[in-house]
Amino acid sequence: MYKLNGNVALITGVSHENGIGAAICKKLASEGADIFFTHYGSNADWVKTFEDNTREYGVRCGNLEVDLADPGAPFNVLEAVTAEMGLPAILVNNAAHSTRDGYMNLDAQTLDDHYAVNMRATFLLSVEFARRFRKSPMPVGRIINLTSGQALGPMPGELAYAATKGAISAFTLSLSAELAPLGITVNAVNPGPTDTGWMNEEIKREILPKFPLARVGIPEDAARLVAFLASEEAEWITGQVLNSEGGFLRG
Repeated sequence: MYKLNGNVALITGVSHENGIGAAICKKLASEGADIFFTHYGSNADWVKTFEDNTREYGVRCGNLEVDLADPGAPFNVLEAVTAEMGLPAILVNNAAHSTRDGYMNLDAQTLDDHYAVNMRATFLLSVEFARRFRKSPMPVGRIINLTSGQALGPMPGELAYAATKGAISAFTLSLSAELAPLGITVNAVNPGPTDTGWMNEEIKREILPKFPLARVGIPEDAARLVAFLASEEAEWITGQVLNSEGGFLRG
C-alpha cells in the first residue's frame, strides 16, 4: 500500500516503547522509510534496542537526544539527520510538553515551558524543514503535526497545554497555504485519548463507554493515519486537522 521507500522520516518525541512516537516509527519503517527519531530523558538501553529493532525492517535508523526547549534545537536536529541520512522528506512533530495547571496555578514559567516545546520547536522545525526542502530536488514533502482535540471540547486543568496545542492547529492551516507551491503538504492528527501507558484500569473503565467503537485508542491507530498522510495517496490533503478518535463522545 502506502510505500515510503527511499524517504527519510524525522519523528520527534520518541521516548518510550508504548508511545505514539514509537508506533509511528515502526509503521513508517514497515513501509520502507528510513527513520531518524529524537528523544529526551529516555533509558539509553531502550534507545539502542529500539534503534536496532527498527533496522530489522530493512531501513536505516538514527537518533538524537535533544531538549526541544532549547531555541537552537530545531536547527541542530535537522543538521544531524541531514548529515547522517540526507534531507528528510517527512517531518512528524510528535514531541509535547504537558503538566497540569488550572487557573489557580497557571504562571509565566508554566506557559513558557509549554510554549518552548509545543509551539516554538514545532514551528521552527517546520519552517527549517521547508527552507531546506525548497533547495532540494525532492518533489514531495510531508509535515504532520500531532494535536490533542483541544478545539472539540474544554480541557480543564490543562490551560497551557490546550492553548499551545491549539496554536498548532492554526499554524498548520496557514503554513499549508505557504508551502503548497513547494509540493509540501501540512496536516495535523488528533488521535484522541490514547493508551500510551498513562491510563490505569480505573481511567479505562471510566472512558470506555465514551468510545462507540468499544475500545480505547491505541498508538497504532495514530500511526496508521500518519503513514497515510505521509504517502503519495494523501497528496491532495493539506491544511487539515484530522480528528481520528474512534467517535469519542465528549460531555
